[in-house]
Amino acid sequence: MSKKNEIGFKIKEIRKSREMDIETLAKESNINLNLIKSLENGEAIPSLTPLTKIARALGVRLGTFLDDANQDGPVLVKKGKSEQVVYFSGDENKTDKSALEFYSLGAGKNDRHMEPFIIDVHTDNSDFELSSHEGEEFIYVLDGAIELKYGQNSYIIEKGDSIYYDSIIPHHLHSNNQEKSKILAIVYTPF
Repeated sequence: MSKKNEIGFKIKEIRKSREMDIETLAKESNINLNLIKSLENGEAIPSLTPLTKIARALGVRLGTFLDDANQDGPVLVKKGKSEQVVYFSGDENKTDKSALEFYSLGAGKNDRHMEPFIIDVHTDNSDFELSSHEGEEFIYVLDGAIELKYGQNSYIIEKGDSIYYDSIIPHHLHSNNQEKSKILAIVYTPF
């Protein structure tokens, strides 16, 4: 399994512990069966929308896919240098390479309701599809600039800017002018 997709192993592990076959997971999450197979085999890099739907179908928090050892106390990450990295494709239909690296700032925290990340964004702004999932997202640009396509609107968010939105509205976030960017993102998905 690729180092860039350890999430697939956790999906498979949780699915089997729930005694759920892969076809049932595909049906209950409304995710293509071949994509789930590719994720579980470590052949595909996920994007956030299908991962959120898979978590919901399995009855777990999104963060469950990130956790190794849970703790009840606070989670401290020094200087944004999290050891927990999750690679995302940024597009449900392009699962061959990572366009977003999510550095978890909350992995291990028991019963958390938010998922805070530092994210390196190096997607291009060419061909993409909008996607949606339940919840809310807060984005603060640390470096560079990003473009958020949100429904029919488009927003350019530059260093020092932030945006807070409902993620049920179809959206896509990518680098603006193809420059690498760094953001703080807090994702909330109801459980």
